[in-house]
Amino acid sequence: MIQAMFSRQGESFGQYPLRLVWMPMEERRSEFPVQFGLSVPKRHFKKAVQRNVLRRKIREAYRLNKYRIYRDLPDEEQQYGFMVLYTGREMHDYETIEKAMQQMIRRFIKKVKQGRK
Repeated sequence: MIQAMFSRQGESFGQYPLRLVWMPMEERRSEFPVQFGLSVPKRHFKKAVQRNVLRRKIREAYRLNKYRIYRDLPDEEQQYGFMVLYTGREMHDYETIEKAMQQMIRRFIKKVKQGRK
């Protein structure tokens, strides 16, 4: 699944300091509309503590804003795979990450709705 996302089958867009790579899944694996994963590069953040702090901030921003996806894609048979990549080269505060996550979710919903028409 992850390999397929990055081998030109998935779509992506960036909202600094995050990047979303997503694609529709072939078969539904759970009752939730999105399967979520994330990555923080070791190249830019050598210490595991820094990567873990960023992962926690990203997960929390997603957790608090995923209701938008659930609300705007209700009872959808289609399930999506999300991979969120941290593209910033420095540590950002939670507010910056949350704003980027909110914007990414809005853009994702807009793209999916446009694709259905």
